[in-house]
Amino acid sequence: MKTTAGHDATRSFNADEGDTMVEPPRRGLFARTWSVVFGPTARFSVATLVIVGAIGGILFWGGFNWALEVANTESFCISCHEMRDNVYKELQSTVHFSNRSGVRARCPDCHVPHDWFFKVRRKIQASNELLHHMLGTVNTPEKFETHRAELAERVWAGMKATDSRECRNCHSEAAMNPQKQSEASQVMRNMDGLTCIDCHRGIAHKLPKEEDGKKSE
Repeated sequence: MKTTAGHDATRSFNADEGDTMVEPPRRGLFARTWSVVFGPTARFSVATLVIVGAIGGILFWGGFNWALEVANTESFCISCHEMRDNVYKELQSTVHFSNRSGVRARCPDCHVPHDWFFKVRRKIQASNELLHHMLGTVNTPEKFETHRAELAERVWAGMKATDSRECRNCHSEAAMNPQKQSEASQVMRNMDGLTCIDCHRGIAHKLPKEEDGKKSE
């Protein structure tokens, strides 16, 4: 009892002197969230956390790649009427759509890289196209024709910069038989600085009026 009383007296004395226990400042939302996510826990074992994290990672990765492949189908590409009613109709009348060998080029074959890194980068770039779809930039044939040259030049520049990488998804130079090519084709193929798109513009879609005029001259 004496000890307790003495202790109480000491506490009272300390309180009188202002020597009270000060609570630590309250942490911010970010610090508390970081602690919950990355701090140790007594509720779950490390093995449980590792297993749950691994399963979650697999599900996320699988879902991401599934969505990527869905967005890489022709049916997805032409789900927007801008594509379906313009460039896809043009494609249907070309050799890339119907030919004697029965090999058909789909939208992603020519416009999406096969390598995973470049494919993801192209999908990120395509978010700009979704923006213009919502803005209605080319939502009528008249608007599309107004922007056709700009859109075509952008695609041609991209193909030129990658040495027509998407063309080479199907066309292998090693598999070509020069004897079945015209003399002009053989000469052009061996010229430095030229790539597929330099000679084969308009092979799958209509040329802009300016380019069509140059080709006919």
